[in-house]
Amino acid sequence: MKKILQYIVYLLFLAFAGFFAIIPFRIMYILSDGIYGLLFYVVGYRKKVVYQNLKNSFPEKSEEERKAIAKKFYKHLADLFVESLKGFTMSSKSVIKRHKLMDDGIGDEYHHQGKSVMVVVGHYNNWEWGSMSGGLQLESPVMVLYKPLSNKFIDRFLEKRRRGFGSELVAIRQTARAFENRKDTPYFYILAADQSPGKTKRSYWIDFLNQDTACLHGPETYARRYNLVVVYLEIQKIKRGFYQMVPQVITENPSELEDGEIVRRYMKSLETTIKNKPEFWLWSHRRWKKKRKTQTS
Repeated sequence: MKKILQYIVYLLFLAFAGFFAIIPFRIMYILSDGIYGLLFYVVGYRKKVVYQNLKNSFPEKSEEERKAIAKKFYKHLADLFVESLKGFTMSSKSVIKRHKLMDDGIGDEYHHQGKSVMVVVGHYNNWEWGSMSGGLQLESPVMVLYKPLSNKFIDRFLEKRRRGFGSELVAIRQTARAFENRKDTPYFYILAADQSPGKTKRSYWIDFLNQDTACLHGPETYARRYNLVVVYLEIQKIKRGFYQMVPQVITENPSELEDGEIVRRYMKSLETTIKNKPEFWLWSHRRWKKKRKTQTS
């Protein structure tokens, strides 16, 4: 029964994707404006979470300022929803045009040096298109680490679609094996590393957006183990439907840094990005649900 329900949802998903495939971008954004109205004024999607996250992150701002950010965030969230659906059927030319890598050949330079690169991004602006655009604009093969969807039919569809753009999707539960199997080949590993870790035992704790924040240990662990160049990729929104990806090298020699410094630099870079234009980060995520355990004597 569960498989049948998943297949029905999959068919509905294909219908939505097919609909967005045939409508032009200008019509798509008119629909996005309507979705924004539903999310913000009617449904109130995760408003408590959004407002609480903004209040904790920007205590110096007034309530009106935070509400203004929230409204802009919901507009962006609606855009992200329709852009994600549109992305399933976009051409390679359109993806490159709308999600352009501005790296001045750095990526190809690392490839020719035989170096692998860990690219850490945040849930900021349109990170979804990045899983397609990277494979189209880099000489090295691209592997995207992701959390598989519960619907196996949709998950397989997305994996096949991303592979068509030159990006290989690997489930996060297979991370260790994936790195080990590719250690002798120059690769670009892409990971959205700002999500809350499942367990805090091995987490790094960073002061991020005015809060004690548990951070994934993966970027630090694998960068050191395989001597990876680590790059923070800032996704900038130029205008509606157009983005630029600007790389910032965190380190070329991870072993020379103190333990935790890679994660700290990444989170501080992301924090700077968010503070500059906060409306484009995923404020509806329950980012701070994990709390550090205090030592008791």
